[in-house]
Amino acid sequence: MIELVFATNNLHKLEEVQAVVGNRFRILTLADIDCADDIPETGDTFQANASQKSGYIYGKYGYNCFADDSGLEVQALDNEPGVYSARYSGTRDMEKNIDLLLQRLADHTDRHARFRTVISLRIGEAEYFFEGTVDGKIGFERQGEGGFGYDPLFTPRGHSRTFAQMSGAEKNAISHRAIAVAKLAEFLRTTY
Repeated sequence: MIELVFATNNLHKLEEVQAVVGNRFRILTLADIDCADDIPETGDTFQANASQKSGYIYGKYGYNCFADDSGLEVQALDNEPGVYSARYSGTRDMEKNIDLLLQRLADHTDRHARFRTVISLRIGEAEYFFEGTVDGKIGFERQGEGGFGYDPLFTPRGHSRTFAQMSGAEKNAISHRAIAVAKLAEFLRTTY
């Protein structure tokens, strides 16, 4: 069984990833390696942030690991909130972030958006990247109680319900993170 550290404190992300990779891989959390550090995330792209996080864990703790950076890109807002998705309003309060997004989109009819994930995998000195995206649109109000982040606003293309209205299994089957993690898992299966 392959052990990898997932460089996140987000339990929702951990649940999504474990559901995709199954029991072939043992995913360790930051808590499992006694890491309570505030891991730097100062890049201006998803790839830079993911690389910075995986590099930090590998460099300081010596574990093979992967890290992701994800966010929502809204076409009419020049791909905002992008890498600032989790702190779009200047805080990590998702209700405020959602309110700000709806406010900035109020006068826009173009509601096209996409969720995007980039994963950086570090195995020894080598680094590999995997990306997943899911296109859709932003609604005019919150719908659904599930998911997290912008899920109550985002309806993926080809669907009539938001991510927040879907079960975890339904979302995991089509999410940006699931797509990127599937690429990661396939790489690990065929390479290691």
